[in-house]
Amino acid sequence: MKLFSSFFQFYSPPSTRWFKIFGWLLLTNIGLSSCLTYYQTQYTFHKNFENGRLPEAEKALLHNRKGGRGNHKLLYYLNLGTVNSIMGNYEQSNAYFEKAYLIGENYRINYLKEAASFLLNPMVTEYRGEDFEHLMVHYYKAFNFLKMGDKEAALVECKRMNIKLNALGDKYKNVDNKYHKDEFVHNLMGIIYEANHDYNNAFIAYRNAVEVYQGVYKQMFGLDVPEQLKKDIIRAAHMTGFKEEKAHYEKMFEQKYQPLAKGGGDLIFFWHNGLGPIKSEWSINFNIVRGEGGNVVFRNEEYGWSFPFFISDEDYNNSGLEQMEFIRVSFPKYIPRGLFYKQAQLEWKGQSYPLERGENVSKLAFKSLEQRMIYEIGKSLLRLALKKGGEYALRKQDKNAGAAILSAFNAVTEKADTRAWQSLPHSIYYSRIHLPEGKQKVKFTARANNQSKTYNFNFDIKKGQTYFHTFHSLDTQPFNRYASGLR
Repeated sequence: MKLFSSFFQFYSPPSTRWFKIFGWLLLTNIGLSSCLTYYQTQYTFHKNFENGRLPEAEKALLHNRKGGRGNHKLLYYLNLGTVNSIMGNYEQSNAYFEKAYLIGENYRINYLKEAASFLLNPMVTEYRGEDFEHLMVHYYKAFNFLKMGDKEAALVECKRMNIKLNALGDKYKNVDNKYHKDEFVHNLMGIIYEANHDYNNAFIAYRNAVEVYQGVYKQMFGLDVPEQLKKDIIRAAHMTGFKEEKAHYEKMFEQKYQPLAKGGGDLIFFWHNGLGPIKSEWSINFNIVRGEGGNVVFRNEEYGWSFPFFISDEDYNNSGLEQMEFIRVSFPKYIPRGLFYKQAQLEWKGQSYPLERGENVSKLAFKSLEQRMIYEIGKSLLRLALKKGGEYALRKQDKNAGAAILSAFNAVTEKADTRAWQSLPHSIYYSRIHLPEGKQKVKFTARANNQSKTYNFNFDIKKGQTYFHTFHSLDTQPFNRYASGLR
């Protein structure tokens, strides 16, 4: 790997004098924060958010004056957008999400910080966001627009999501079983098209959603075609006059077209259940195997991983790697937060409508990280090898304080990038109810293993209109904070 060789040529260990003057002071300051995950550094915000104290959560974010300018500014705006969306400040929420979107679209790289990340850790760079996080920006913006009654703008956000998904197909073209299609995007597009009475495009979007559900999506995430989508695609085929397609899906799903009652309007109810995973870190050992012709292999027998690098003989001998037999490397990992509520339903005048899971955001997070782990591992190995190489090289010059301080410095600064959008829901559920005109009361009930919680909602239904509503349950299952590294 040429990058490995070029870094050894670029990097030479700082002078011993520098370490003796500033070393212990740096270690004291860095050590206080290096063992903390990003979740812990933002604990006040997350604690308030998880307990439903949304104004306090927003205040905790706004209190950080550098939040919109530092390396974590993407997460700053993502969290502000989430909080304001839940509080019903949809216009303000979209303003924050648009800033997050623009940050995500900025592909300029600070090469000085990138270089520093190889000598310290990736937390010194600007957070670019996970693939699924960029997709969820458009999801939230779409729903905010729907709540504001702007269906066309919501469709634009869905199309933006689809464009990003197509780009993922190219980005991970060598990855098997990759996440590059999303059924929920197509399903949501179909729902919005139908709300605009564009049944032709609604049918196409529903058909795309069904194909994704029945393809890799079921294999990756264990989600089958929701019953509501089965009804919707058959109804859209009927409304468009696609008789053959209607018969095809009626046979596929073993159900007949069920016409809606005349008059009235539709309520599309979305339930954001639980909270997504927390990003922490884990560490594993790699043996260093010196081969011929400048080849060095970092090998882990437990996982069957081997990562070869090319280093010239001169660089290898000057790096200190010849003194090393193994290195321990830190990588990011997700810790799932289990669902507290297992199911929910809507009730209207004695009729029940179950809410079905349409998207498992938690599994999206795991899949997104999994797809880039090979790159993450290679980069982490390079980072730690550089740090250890500098340490051994310095020992040749000074066997006393300088090398000792550099060794300690390397230890306290070695960490994985634990930054993540951790205010996202675990899963998204939905259901459709056709209601008569006038004021209607709908009851929502969420159920856990041995308890339930009920909320009442009132809607003023007008003929031919579609109403969108979201409800957030922030409760999660308790987990072992010590074992997760979040103690």
